Amino acid sequence: MKPMKIPRIKNGTVIDHITAGNAVKVLRILDIPQKQSFTVSVAINVKSKLGKKDIVKVENREIAHTEVDKIALIAPKATINIIRDYKVAEKHKVELPDTLVGIAKCSNPTCISNGGEPVESRFIVLDKEKPRIQCYYCDREPDDIASRII
Repeated sequence: MKPMKIPRIKNGTVIDHITAGNAVKVLRILDIPQKQSFTVSVAINVKSKLGKKDIVKVENREIAHTEVDKIALIAPKATINIIRDYKVAEKHKVELPDTLVGIAKCSNPTCISNGGEPVESRFIVLDKEKPRIQCYYCDREPDDIASRII
C-alpha cells in the first residue's frame, strides 16, 4: 500500500511539533470546522526524531498572535510556519508570555474575573515548558488548561 501524503499548501499556516494527540484541540482554538472556508490537513501521531507529534496545515489563513498564545498552552514545543507561494516565509517557535490576558477563563466560579465585573481574565505563567498558569486575581491553578481556553 502506498503511503498517503499531505499535500503542500501555496499559502497559509503549518503548525508542526504539536504534542501528540493535541491536534484536535488546536483545531478548536482555530475555530475549525466553524470557519468552513479553509482547507485543513491534520496528521496525528506522526513519527519524528523526538517521538510522536501532530501537524495541522491550514490553507489560505495566517493565524493571529492570540491563537499562537493559546496553542502554546497545549503544545509548548510547537512551531508555526507561515507559507507564501509554497515557501516558508516565516518560522518561529511558540512561546508563552509571562502573563496571559483574555486567553483563558478562571476555574473558580467566585473569581472576580467570572463575576460580571468589567475585568478581563489574567493569568501568570508559572511554567512555560509544562504549562502551568495561575489566576492573577484568586491564585487558582486550573487542572485542565485546555478546557479553560476561551
